[in-house]
Amino acid sequence: MPEVPLGGGSERPDAAVQRNWRSAARLSSVADGLADRAEAFLAAAGFDRGPWLAVAFAAGIAAWFLLASPWQWAGAMAAGAFLALAAASTGSDRRERPGLRLAVASLSILFVAGIAVVWLRSEIVGAEPLDRPRVERIEARVLDRIEQPAEERVRIVLAYRDAEAAMARKVRVNVPLGEDLPGLGEGAIVRLRARLMPPSPPMLPGGYDFARAAWFQGFAATGSLIGGIEIVRPAEEGGTLASVQRRLAAHVRSSLPGSPGTIAATFASGDRGAIAPADEAAMRDAGLTHLLAISGLHVSAVIAAAYVLAIKLLALWPWLALRVRLPVLAAAAAAGAGVAYTLLTGAQVPTVRSCIGALLVLVALALGREPLSLRMVAVAAICVLLLWPESLVGPSFQMSFAAVLAIVALHTSAPVKAFLAPRDEGWPAWCARRAAMLLLTGLVIEIALMPIVLFHFHRAGVYGALANMIAIPLVTFASMPLIALALALDLFGAGAPAWWLAGKSLELLLAIAHFTAGQPGAVKLAPQMGLGTIALFVAGGLWLALWRGKARLLGLAPAAIAAALLIAATPAPDVLVSSDGRHVGIAGEGDRLLVLRDSRSAYARDNLRELAGLQGEPIPLAQWPGARCSRDFCVLTIRRDGRPWTLLMARSRTLVEERALAAACDRADVVVADRFLPRSCRPRWLKADRRLLERTGGLALYLDRPRMVSGAESQGEHGWWRGARR
Repeated sequence: MPEVPLGGGSERPDAAVQRNWRSAARLSSVADGLADRAEAFLAAAGFDRGPWLAVAFAAGIAAWFLLASPWQWAGAMAAGAFLALAAASTGSDRRERPGLRLAVASLSILFVAGIAVVWLRSEIVGAEPLDRPRVERIEARVLDRIEQPAEERVRIVLAYRDAEAAMARKVRVNVPLGEDLPGLGEGAIVRLRARLMPPSPPMLPGGYDFARAAWFQGFAATGSLIGGIEIVRPAEEGGTLASVQRRLAAHVRSSLPGSPGTIAATFASGDRGAIAPADEAAMRDAGLTHLLAISGLHVSAVIAAAYVLAIKLLALWPWLALRVRLPVLAAAAAAGAGVAYTLLTGAQVPTVRSCIGALLVLVALALGREPLSLRMVAVAAICVLLLWPESLVGPSFQMSFAAVLAIVALHTSAPVKAFLAPRDEGWPAWCARRAAMLLLTGLVIEIALMPIVLFHFHRAGVYGALANMIAIPLVTFASMPLIALALALDLFGAGAPAWWLAGKSLELLLAIAHFTAGQPGAVKLAPQMGLGTIALFVAGGLWLALWRGKARLLGLAPAAIAAALLIAATPAPDVLVSSDGRHVGIAGEGDRLLVLRDSRSAYARDNLRELAGLQGEPIPLAQWPGARCSRDFCVLTIRRDGRPWTLLMARSRTLVEERALAAACDRADVVVADRFLPRSCRPRWLKADRRLLERTGGLALYLDRPRMVSGAESQGEHGWWRGARR
């Protein structure tokens, strides 16, 4: 038998083995060196595992949303578990880097726990959506009633049994105010006829994913009332927190009419349904929307006021003051006030987070510990994510924790502590330093929130820091105390003067919002930011916030790269196609968006404008000189990088002679239709008809280097995505 040559025919087997061993030894030496450097870095940088455990837990939740299928989720869990076991199973000798091993093992375990928690939550609460639109007559129990007088409707959440599917379903139905009846509250049994629709997926790539939100809320469908409502059994009067919340909001609005009253009702009860759209838009564009979401500012103000009031009143009782630590009793009273306010205002995620954080501060004060710490923020984050892991991917959680994290990191840094340290100075200098610190805090918060706002809403207010510098103290020290005083005086029928003062303070708040939002360039729109860009922003921000000393400055590198990508490498799409094919937006033809239909839907119009990054009212294609439109189709030729692109877009569902349609498709590069097109329609690049859009969802087309981004790319096999059920 001939000898088989090894190592290219010139190397003996033992030499090849020795060479492989030397290569492995070199790799092992490099790995050991890197591990030693990581261990030294962790020791020198003062690594605090507490906040990073929350980051690892959140990373596991994020991985579940980003990965596409169950086998990938299970694989990620297996990889995390293997890494934790590998880190824990190495020797315990000092040279085996105990700090690094403990960090790797604990972070890996929390990562796996994050995937497990959100996966379990999805399986428990996720509701299978309706397979198609329906009109049904149902008898149902009212689970919740949501007042929305600004939209001239009431929303009711219903539970009923679907006889066709042999299962219980939870749906949300819009009821016009004229059809509202006494007794239509939580616990009522009603009969009605409703048009029900499956929860809508994102209209465009990067748009709001209502289907995902509805999945975790348990909604199988949403819809609208047809005809009237029959009350089979009315709701019991005044038995629930929701009914108390509604009565409180109605009382505030009756005591303080107009726009100030709607804002005051929001601060008192969390009910935002009566705020006028113009006021809400002004607050949003001025960077003041966070004041309308009951969160840290409001809960902290209530708890701080309750704490100060309790400790002052308790100090008036000498016998108690000599025998009991008053800060402990005052902290207990303030905690009760905070929990009551949280429940009264609906216990939304920002409110719960703020309440947990405030309770931790109270515990620290009672024990004489430092109340402001990153560990406090980490504990609050883990508590919220354990209860609502899906909140991680929503803007409310991200903005809330980003703002708090920025505040805590800034105020616990050595330069800021030195700047705010007590010193012998007059009150003008003291006030000037506090005002400068307030402005700096506002700027840091705006910088921290800007990437999140652009990623979710594709628009950001430019002057938010300046507006917040006035608005936050105004709300904290004037509006909210006056509202609380007015409600207390109303018990004796003497609240009118306090309501008048509260109204004036809220008129000033709205004036600030409208003035700021009305300034030239107050709002900037941006196209959809990529996941890689936002991930770099998040990584850089977390590094800056959670490390101590000079090591935290390394976080500037990913943040700077992300900013460069956002400015230079985030192009606006040339063509946007909605998931139903009815709405098409074309950018790059001037400074305004061209649209296929002059839609009455503000939602569709705003989505197209924001995702294209263009301001101003869109221009219908039928009014554009370069377009040729008939009753059934529009044809437009645009140039990108010197190449002409011909777009053929359907405007109606009228049947067209197949041969004529096929000829038109042959001359087009892209064809868009909200119906099925025949196989004979063969454009040069893309046919986006109903058959394709049902699989892909909305589309963003980039024509310089022809590529297509679809809504389905970010959905995978999660239960709320309709493509996963086909």
